[in-house]
Amino acid sequence: MQRPIYLDCHATTPVDERVLEAMLPYFRESFGNPASVGHLYGWEAESAVKLAREAIALAINATPEEIVFTSGATEANNLALKGVAEAYHQKGRHIITVQTEHSAVLDPCAYLESLGFEITYLPVQSDGLIDIQKLEQTIRPDTILVSVMAANNEIGVLQPIAAIGQICHDHQVLFHTDAAQAIGKVPIDVMTMQIDLMSLTAHKIYGAKGIGALYVRRRQPRVTPAPQLHGGGHERGMRSGTLYTPQIVGFAKALEIAIASQIEEQQKTLALRQYLWERLSNLDRIILNGNSTQRLAGNLNVSFVDISGQALMLALQPIVAVSSGSACSSAKTAPSHVLKALGHSDELAYASIRFGIGRFNTLDEIEIVANHVITSVRSLTHQK
Repeated sequence: MQRPIYLDCHATTPVDERVLEAMLPYFRESFGNPASVGHLYGWEAESAVKLAREAIALAINATPEEIVFTSGATEANNLALKGVAEAYHQKGRHIITVQTEHSAVLDPCAYLESLGFEITYLPVQSDGLIDIQKLEQTIRPDTILVSVMAANNEIGVLQPIAAIGQICHDHQVLFHTDAAQAIGKVPIDVMTMQIDLMSLTAHKIYGAKGIGALYVRRRQPRVTPAPQLHGGGHERGMRSGTLYTPQIVGFAKALEIAIASQIEEQQKTLALRQYLWERLSNLDRIILNGNSTQRLAGNLNVSFVDISGQALMLALQPIVAVSSGSACSSAKTAPSHVLKALGHSDELAYASIRFGIGRFNTLDEIEIVANHVITSVRSLTHQK
């Protein structure tokens, strides 16, 4: 049975062979615990983690001590939000975020609301971008944190992170960004962008699932989130737990490859996305979701007017693997909160498809997908 063409790279990506090759020795030969510093096996693992930490820090212009390894971006987001709330609550209990954030930010915010924190959920404009002036006007004397994702996981919109960082630092408010979708795809410099905390993950850039990191600024200002996991004092006391050496090594390798090939790879995926949109835009009553230029190169999110979203997904499944929203919420029956924030009705939000084009996709695959989508939509809507 032929497998569908995979165009869901915002949900996850396959592990690159080069990443797998770098990881394999740390499953069997060099399998030691990096915290076991009394023998060779521990030294090997400790050295591997040290080199990986340095490589990840270099990629974002941080220092190795500012990289805290986690199980993924969800844990990193929780550590950033809940950790800052717990550590800085005497300064204030107001946090600002955006309506279109990933649930790994929105759910911790809802939890903090239950503890008495006040959360402001900024709206977005019709293209998915926030209003910078509105953000600045929302900051109050008791605001302790602003959290705005770098690249949206559904519509691929790139927020003006450097401008947000400048506003936050001007007002002496900490700035956190969920960069799970952005890292390795667009240039990120935590110093010039004035980012204080940044959540990362490996499996969006052809690394393994189950490993991520939180960048935590150590100077100007020094950020000290309260730990959310206790038991061993690993990661400078911020995140206890035995470090997963193979995944960490793979994370660093995946990021190294992504940075080295960033320009070429993004040009390729952008060309594929533009071709797919060129083909699909010939359909009647199709809507592009999100800003047409300020978006990830491989992201195309479209809505089809007057069509059953469920019927469309069923028609597409044999040929192409795509999603109608975030992978983390695909099991829910509610329409996408991101598309609703753009002003879409429930029906239009349901009838939306997210195409995530990645490193290994080809023009031939895009041609097959375009033809099948066009045929399916015309069949379901009786278009000619």
